[in-house]
Amino acid sequence: MKTVYIESSVISYLTARPSRDVVTAARQALTLEWWEEHGTQYEIFLSELVVEEIGSGDSSAAQRRLRIVENIPRTYALTAA
Repeated sequence: MKTVYIESSVISYLTARPSRDVVTAARQALTLEWWEEHGTQYEIFLSELVVEEIGSGDSSAAQRRLRIVENIPRTYALTAA
């Protein structure tokens, strides 16, 4: 199974209210389609930095974003000694 690293905009597009902007609405629709139809074909990961980022902002929106990733494994940044 191939591995995919998910960044914060993917989670934001999945959980945001539908946009009136045509381009943003298309991105939301394509992201949702990929997530539902193809996401299970990959081993999905996200970093703790992404978790921090999606956990900020409006509290109800942050809760929606965090809920969708609660079972996705995290990667951790390594620093030089």
